This record gives sequence, structure tokens and C-alpha cells, in this order.
Amino acid sequence: MDYLWTIILYPLIYIFPAYVANGAPVIFGGGRPIDLGKKFRGKPILGKHKTIRGFVFGMLSGTLIGALFSLALPFMFVIGIVLSFGTLFGDMFGSFIKRQMGHKEGKDIFLMDQYLFLIFALLFAFPLGNFPSIYGLIFIFILTGVLHKFTNKIAHKAKLKEVPW
Repeated sequence: MDYLWTIILYPLIYIFPAYVANGAPVIFGGGRPIDLGKKFRGKPILGKHKTIRGFVFGMLSGTLIGALFSLALPFMFVIGIVLSFGTLFGDMFGSFIKRQMGHKEGKDIFLMDQYLFLIFALLFAFPLGNFPSIYGLIFIFILTGVLHKFTNKIAHKAKLKEVPW
């Protein structure tokens, strides 16, 4: 039973604020772009889909999940904040790279769109400790790949996203 906690349940609890922070901008985003329409080297910095409202709601949603989990695991409040910020930063970093490479918004770049938010979230949170086991991390990466495809298709069908990836 200990493996269930170590490999599945704890990693799910740990990463859930990042998942929520990553999905919230799709639901609550819109409005003014974070880059205010500015360009870098003649190309958009982030693009119109990375918005101030999306960032704020991503931070609030992920932090709220971390706060709820902190009722049982007190360290999760701070980890929830850091995971949320890392998630949103990683997503924006990916958008910046894609814009500078000349890719249009909505263009899927294999692995970058699926995992960059997760990698940044984990990198930002690593110094705080309480990290999942290596097997838990493997589970998170596998689950993220599956969930990314599934949730994006649902968001596209619900007309929350223009593209199904």
C-alpha cells in the first residue's frame, strides 16, 4: 500500500496545483496580452493568447489548490504557489521560443507543449523539498502526456481552445 502513496497518490497531490494553474488560463483567460502586443526582433514576444487575466487566474487557481492541500500537508501552500508560477513561466517561455522560431500561435511543437510547463514547475519547486520519488516523477510524466491530449481535445470541443492540442 505504501507504493500506492509513493508512486501515485502523493505525486498526484504534489503536481495538481501545476495542472490546475496550467488549465485555468484556458477557462478564465482572455483580455490584455501580457506582452502588451510588443515585439522582439520583429516577432511577438508571447502572443495574444498569453494574457494578464490568464496568468492571474492560473496563479490564483493553483495557489488555492495548494492551500487546500496544505490543510493536510502544510508544506503544500508554498509549493502550490511555486508550482503555479513555474507552470505559467514555463508555458510563457515555450511561447516565447515558438514566436522567435517563427511559429504561429496554436502551432503544436511535440514535447514542448506537453512538458515544458511541467519541467519548469518541477525545477522551480525542487529547492523546496518534499519532491516525489523518481517513480512518482515517472508516473507524473506519463500521466501528463495522456492528460494533455485528453484535456486539450475536450477544451477544443467545448470551444475553449482554437486547436485540439
